[in-house]
Amino acid sequence: MKESLTNERKNGWENTSEKEIENIFKFAEEYMYFLNNSKTEREAVEFIIEVLEKNQFKDIETVEEIKVGDKVYFNNRGKSVYAAVVGKEELAKGICVIGSHLDSPRLDLKPNPLYEEDEFAYLKTHYYGGIKKYQWTAIPLAIHGVVVKANGEKVKVSIGEDEQDPIFTITDLLPHLAMEQMDKKLKDGINGENLTLLVGSIPQKDMEIKEKVKQNILQILNEKYGMKEIDFTSSELEIVPAFNAKSLGFDKSMVAGYGQDDKVCAYTSLRAILEVKETTQTAVAIFSDKEEIGSMGNTGMESHMFDLFVSELLNKTKQNGYNVLEKLFGHSKMLSADVDAGLDPLYANVSERNNAAFCGKGVGINKYTGARGKSGASDANAEYVAEVRGIFEKENIPYQVSELGKVDVGGGGTIAYILANKGMDVIDCGIPVLSMHAPYEVTSKFDIYCAYKAYRAFWVH
Repeated sequence: MKESLTNERKNGWENTSEKEIENIFKFAEEYMYFLNNSKTEREAVEFIIEVLEKNQFKDIETVEEIKVGDKVYFNNRGKSVYAAVVGKEELAKGICVIGSHLDSPRLDLKPNPLYEEDEFAYLKTHYYGGIKKYQWTAIPLAIHGVVVKANGEKVKVSIGEDEQDPIFTITDLLPHLAMEQMDKKLKDGINGENLTLLVGSIPQKDMEIKEKVKQNILQILNEKYGMKEIDFTSSELEIVPAFNAKSLGFDKSMVAGYGQDDKVCAYTSLRAILEVKETTQTAVAIFSDKEEIGSMGNTGMESHMFDLFVSELLNKTKQNGYNVLEKLFGHSKMLSADVDAGLDPLYANVSERNNAAFCGKGVGINKYTGARGKSGASDANAEYVAEVRGIFEKENIPYQVSELGKVDVGGGGTIAYILANKGMDVIDCGIPVLSMHAPYEVTSKFDIYCAYKAYRAFWVH
């Protein structure tokens, strides 16, 4: 009787067969390959589109007419992607959406970043998203991104990943001289303006100029990329950790890597939509940008670019008409695929155990996010929570329902509210993470595989 009435969450590894564990580990290896080759949103978009096209998805802008079973995608400026498998039911009756984001906390170069001081060359940065600044010092860093010149020429940059590449770092103060620094609050120990990348120290020879080290760096950049200093102003260069994702633990049960918020949900939903062959409702995957800074801008979910994509689906299936887009959204259902805070035993005091997400116990569901009094939350209706539960329970997919920490400790948000504002039923559904927003985040391979199965079930149920 106790077993049939209580909601007891069990460690997922305990009842997993050896064959299933093999599948989980293989899936995780493929996921880590994605992580290591998609450290920025631009790189992730390139990877995703390549995979989509290999699986018969076509650019919607190249297609005149769309019919049931067709697979299309929309590339939004190389920084976000929407993909769809067209279902049998008319679009006005709603679509099934799973939405993740591709951007992760990082450091961006300032528009005029290069300077020299005491014969060291530096690049000034501006941090992107919520970070603990001290975590970005004294670690190996790489530079990824693009430089776009005034004539429109675009140059891709990736320095610090290849074994032959140099890396970069942000220096920190030695403990012998850091008494004043260590007396500060942790959040004030490193100033944002001091997140400055050390990039060189050899002066340019035989030149009568003041900043010879800076000039030498410019000479190197010009020879390698054809850059001049002014070209920094029209570049998007991101500073990311230079180490790769790897299996964690003696048992290799976890993944440690940069950018798992939220590329872990992006990858699992990508793999899931590749397996959607026939579906009643149209299946749509969102891989968005700018979530970490509020989803603003024309590649973020606050823009109308997703509406444009759905309108194109309506136009090219000959189903558009008066108020059809609004009706479609009002009848649609969504999983906001974003990560959750996994309970860390070392910091358990910020979590309320009955309502915390645990690594290794399945995909996590958040009925609502927000902060304190649910401020800024998208709060799913009980009927929709039951519907999602029903799908997962029917397919025997381990899941857990949780909150993001204790009520008054903090909080967070996702793209859920943006789609809910369009009229969709939305609930957050993602993977518990340890060390979220750090340069190295931790997830359970079991949960990763559960998310993949959960997303697939949502689309094909």
